[in-house]
Amino acid sequence: MKVCLLSNSDSQGGAFIAAHRLHKGLHRISVAATMLVNDKTTDDYTVLSPASKLMKGWTKLIPTFEKLPLSLYNQRERTPYSIQWLPDRLVSRVAQISPDIINLHWINAGFLQIETLAKFKQPLVWTAHDMWPFTGGCHYSGECDRYTQSCGHCPQLKSQQDGDISRWVWWRKSQAWKNLNLTIVTPSQWLADCARNSSLFQDLRIEVIANGLDIQRYKPIEKKIARHLLGLPQDKQLILFGAMTATSDRRKGFHLLLPVLKKLSQWEIWQHKLELVVFGASEPVNPPDFGLKTHYLGRLNDDISLALVYAAADIFVAPSIEDNLPNTVMEALACATPSVAFKIGGMPDMIEHQQNGYLAQPFDVEELAKGISWVLEDEERYQKLCDCARDKIEQEFTLEIQASKYLKLYNDILESSE
Repeated sequence: MKVCLLSNSDSQGGAFIAAHRLHKGLHRISVAATMLVNDKTTDDYTVLSPASKLMKGWTKLIPTFEKLPLSLYNQRERTPYSIQWLPDRLVSRVAQISPDIINLHWINAGFLQIETLAKFKQPLVWTAHDMWPFTGGCHYSGECDRYTQSCGHCPQLKSQQDGDISRWVWWRKSQAWKNLNLTIVTPSQWLADCARNSSLFQDLRIEVIANGLDIQRYKPIEKKIARHLLGLPQDKQLILFGAMTATSDRRKGFHLLLPVLKKLSQWEIWQHKLELVVFGASEPVNPPDFGLKTHYLGRLNDDISLALVYAAADIFVAPSIEDNLPNTVMEALACATPSVAFKIGGMPDMIEHQQNGYLAQPFDVEELAKGISWVLEDEERYQKLCDCARDKIEQEFTLEIQASKYLKLYNDILESSE
């Protein structure tokens, strides 16, 4: 069997990293997989990208042109929004690979035009890393449920018209994807429920297959060694927060972390005992006052550095307001670091309340602070949480488990397509 994975990139973002991990997982179980991307940042020879300098230059410009129609909405929210209206050359490039099945991943930023899907001759599996595949352009809908109908009057565009760009994008999808041999995969149960409720995907086959992780790279490391290598204090309990754009992406909840840690720092039990570690961002010009000494580690792009940071921390906090199945939580748990989050999105798929971490009610900062305290305050209980964190990943989130489930799905689709 030959599989072609389509993704805008093979790194530099959670969805891209997850797609490339699946790609490597498929190779581990001897599946002939090729990954086709616009922006290649790894040295993986099985990942293909535009070869010529001219094409590479054009791919850098595509995202800018892709956003041009959004200039009509100058009051819109500055959240990711994709129209996918530019033509692409993917049909001919995929034909050269001649796969038996195509697995779409995050194909935005002008990588793949909506209408291109109908031009592929192979069965399609689409791994949804966010809500975009079934919305009129937004990647996370917030409190809006208009994707269950036909979009329009888009709150993220600040539009007052039914016939806005969101309706146009939704309509193009509805017309172009009518007769596709398309199966949807979501990494989390939450996203599967959203897809089933959507007007575009409600009649399609939808499967939940969690992302996988290389548990030989992400594994427990002696805390003292990890802290020594990173220059972090040995005599404090360290709270870790991080994401690709840790301090600037509102969806990741950095703005909620401030009141949570302020509360903790004022509790007598934790005074002078806690410090904060942030990765994914350098220290800003005017850093917020969390009430705790804060260590900013900047961007970390390799598995070894990330695993060290997770191992050095006592707890990982993910105060996201919307999230699918964040790599950060999975990576932290794999390194035996309990995690605390709001009970939203795919968090309950990974964090078992008071078993390997703590799930607070959205968006109760008082309870999230109590959750951090609960995890850290009892040494014997804490060690059990650490053990359960690692066990959870070993049992449900390895690359081999993920790849085997995808292979079974691919085979099932190909057999039913004959």
